[in-house]
Amino acid sequence: MSSEAEGWNKVLWERQPFPDNYIHPHSFLSSLRRNPNFKPYTYWPLVLLCCAITQHLATIFTFLAVFVRLKERWFDARVLLWVSIASFFGGYALYEILSCSNPVRGAFTRSNTIKSSLLVFLALMGLSPVLRTLTAATSSDSIWALSACLFLLNALLADYSSMKPRHIDPAVNSHLPCRLTSVLSMNAAISSSVVLASRLPDDLAVFVLVLFAVQLFALFPILRHRLQVTPQVAQILFTLTLCILSFALTVPLSVSVAYIYAGISITVTFVAPGVLVWAAEIQKARHFIRGPWDVAVPRLN
Repeated sequence: MSSEAEGWNKVLWERQPFPDNYIHPHSFLSSLRRNPNFKPYTYWPLVLLCCAITQHLATIFTFLAVFVRLKERWFDARVLLWVSIASFFGGYALYEILSCSNPVRGAFTRSNTIKSSLLVFLALMGLSPVLRTLTAATSSDSIWALSACLFLLNALLADYSSMKPRHIDPAVNSHLPCRLTSVLSMNAAISSSVVLASRLPDDLAVFVLVLFAVQLFALFPILRHRLQVTPQVAQILFTLTLCILSFALTVPLSVSVAYIYAGISITVTFVAPGVLVWAAEIQKARHFIRGPWDVAVPRLN
């Protein structure tokens, strides 16, 4: 049998003079694997990855703080309009710098961007009177509950994946499909912004708030993906700036809400990675062994 076993192949589709459960004695332990699904984690790289979640939470609280100020007439909508326009051009310039696109494709992309921006600007301006009376027959309590659920859905479905440096070529990224969850997340945020804007007193405030929401929840995630290929120091400083800005805008409105936001940010950024590393160490202590005696798993191309 040993001389015949030299021609044995570990396949089932080939007819061989061996039973189906036969294993060559010398190759019995060659496919032994210990903890094949174990992935070791380190703390600080996980903290850096969690900065994307922290940035997204900061944008949500910043938007809510701006909404409250517009609703209570503590903030001039015209000031927010100019801030939004300046932020758009500044963010687009930063996006172009990080993209490093070629001049021909860059000129075509810039022309399309300008056309799309003007179209969105004019569409929101024309729809502002309609949006202001969109939920006139709905109670405010229902609006607050609906917006809270939509923002929670937005935070849960947002795309927090990191972009690798080799994927920063716009010619490649333009053909990559968007994740369904990221599209649903953006739609949930915009829908929540629209229902909140319907509670504002005038058309200009409605227009400015929805425009601000489009920048935060539709355009900013694209820029955030670009910023993930920058040096780690830049990512940390950007995250810290967003957190300080959102916290400073929330404190005058409600100290308790500001403390809750600070606790959530600290938990997401520093506590959650520690828990994940601790859970990985526990999993590492488990000795899960796989070998040729396990049930075969088919591999499909």
